[in-house]
Amino acid sequence: MSEQPGRHDTGEEHASAPQTPPARHWLRREGVYFCAALYFFTRLPAPAWVGQNAPALSHSARYFSAAGLIVGAIGAAVFAAAHFVWPLTLAVLLSMAATVYFTGAIHEDGWSDTVDGFGGGWSKDKILAIMRDSRIGSFGATALCLILLFKFCALLELGAALIPAALIAGHALSRFCTTLLMAVQEYAREEGKAKAVVSKLTPGELVVGALFVLPALAFLPPLSVLTGLVFALIATLWLARLYQRQIGGYTGDCLGAVQQLSEVAFYGGLLCKFS
Repeated sequence: MSEQPGRHDTGEEHASAPQTPPARHWLRREGVYFCAALYFFTRLPAPAWVGQNAPALSHSARYFSAAGLIVGAIGAAVFAAAHFVWPLTLAVLLSMAATVYFTGAIHEDGWSDTVDGFGGGWSKDKILAIMRDSRIGSFGATALCLILLFKFCALLELGAALIPAALIAGHALSRFCTTLLMAVQEYAREEGKAKAVVSKLTPGELVVGALFVLPALAFLPPLSVLTGLVFALIATLWLARLYQRQIGGYTGDCLGAVQQLSEVAFYGGLLCKFS
């Protein structure tokens, strides 16, 4: 990818212009990919051209967990500030509201659309058609209420001391789970918003994604982290199997559903009595 999107340098320009040091070129390129991940997953400021830069979006999956780290940190900061003023219940509610706001509810929307589609459709075409419908059905509305309630109750049960670390780890890990799904499955639609980020991930890119999750996990009890990881993986594998069997792959809504379910599964794992 050229340093300036849309520009095609000639051989003469390369010969006369000073060469960009490899390290600086790498940092600039990776910065572009990171900004693309922020554009795709959040409402945080990103360069305006990222939205139309398909090459950058197609390489952004390695930074999905980094975007989750930032979203989780925002939720943790809001919780910490709110807890100075209000009781634990209100602080948790405000932290959840902050993460929903800064992501534009993209994941919650994907979760409800996915449940609507798989709950009301009996064929691939019907499932995909229902998921594309902007209206929310009874399956989706019920599922959305339940998963938000589960998240709220789970965070309350974790307690004030663990909530900030759990939020950061949960948001980073759950977005890494979407990266894992993209690595093993094909995109199910001919076109769609998530089509721009579809690319086959290399093992190195998966390692990069995992590296953004590990520091967040270090602030939680090790045994609880282990059970949380197992629960999140089970949730991801269950959805992946469902997607593959019913529609032959994933969609953008499916990624949102994986993020939501793996996040609450992680919190559930942290709370297991045997952890």
